[in-house]
Amino acid sequence: MNERTDGELPVIAVAMGDPSGISPELTARVLAEPDLRAAARYVVFGDARLLALGIQDSGTDPKVRIVRDGDALPLGDQPVFVDLANHDPADLQRAKATLAGGKAATENFRRALQFASAGKADAVFFTPFNKAAMRFAYPGYDDEIRFVRDAIGFDGPASEFNVLDKLWNARVTSHIPLSEVASNISQERILRALTLADASLRQAGFNPPRVAVAGINPHAGDGGNFGREEIDVIEPAVKAAKAKGFTVEGPFPSDTVFLRARNGDFDAVLTMYHDQGQIAMKLMGFDSGITLIGGFPFPICTPAHGTAYEIAGKGIANLGATRAALSLAIKMAQDGKAKAKAA
Repeated sequence: MNERTDGELPVIAVAMGDPSGISPELTARVLAEPDLRAAARYVVFGDARLLALGIQDSGTDPKVRIVRDGDALPLGDQPVFVDLANHDPADLQRAKATLAGGKAATENFRRALQFASAGKADAVFFTPFNKAAMRFAYPGYDDEIRFVRDAIGFDGPASEFNVLDKLWNARVTSHIPLSEVASNISQERILRALTLADASLRQAGFNPPRVAVAGINPHAGDGGNFGREEIDVIEPAVKAAKAKGFTVEGPFPSDTVFLRARNGDFDAVLTMYHDQGQIAMKLMGFDSGITLIGGFPFPICTPAHGTAYEIAGKGIANLGATRAALSLAIKMAQDGKAKAKAA
C-alpha cells in the first residue's frame, strides 16, 4: 500500500463492524454524507459485498473506490475501500453473533489499527461490534482496549471515554464485576485516570478541562456513614491532582454530579465504575453518544450504541451517534495535524 500523503485533510482509517447488525448500513450511510466526505480522506477496511448490502439497506450510494488488498491506495475525494473479501454474504446470518462475523470484524479492526499505527492515518473509526462475536474469533477479547493493545503492541495507559456533545465521562474501572470495584479503587488509579482524562480532553480542545469526580458510595459516603472510600481514597487523589495543576473537584454524589455537568459546571465527570456513568450518559443522549478510546498514539472513535440486531437490514438505523463519532475523530485528527505542523 502507498504511504499517506502530506495533504491538509486528515486520513481516517475506517473498520466495518459486525456484519450481522446495522454496521453495513451505517458504513454506507456515513460515507455518503457530503460534509464528512469533504472534511477528510478515508481508507475503509471490510468486504465490498457487505458494503453493497449496506448500500442496498440504506438506499444510499457513497461512491467509493474499491481496491484489492495489497493494491496502491489512490487517496482523493472518493473514499478508498480496501476489499478484504473476508465475509461471503451467502453466509451472513442477520441478527446473530457468529464466528464468521467476529472474524471479519476483528480483521477489519486490526487492519485499520495497524494502518494508523504505521503512520498512514490520523485516526481510526469503526461501526459497532458485537462482543460475543468478537470473542468467538478472538478468545482473549475483553474489550476494545485489550484488542488495540494486542494489535499494535502498545502498553501505555488507555481508557474509554463516553462523549455526548461537549460532556465527557471518564472512569477509573471499566469491564470488571461490580463486586470487585471497591477493591480496585486506589489513589494511584484515580490519579492515573485523571491524568489520562486531562490529556485526552486537551487533545479534543478543552483547555483547561474541568473535571468533577464522583464518589462511589450513596451520597458520596455521607461523611463516612455509608463508607469511607471518599474520605480515605478519593478525596486524597483529588487533592493530589490539584497539586499537579489539574482543574478538578470532588468527590460529589454520583446521583447529582451529572446534573451539574450537564448544566455546564464541568466538562467531564470521572466515575468509579462502568455503569455509574454509562447510565447517565445514555439516558441523556443514546442516539448521539460516542465512545472514544483515548491514550493510544491516535484517537479511536465509535458510536456508543451497539449492533442493533433487532433492526438489522431494515434501513432504519439512526445515524446520529455514527455521525458524531466520525466528526469527533476528524476534529481530533485535524487538531493533531495542526499541532504537529506547529511544533
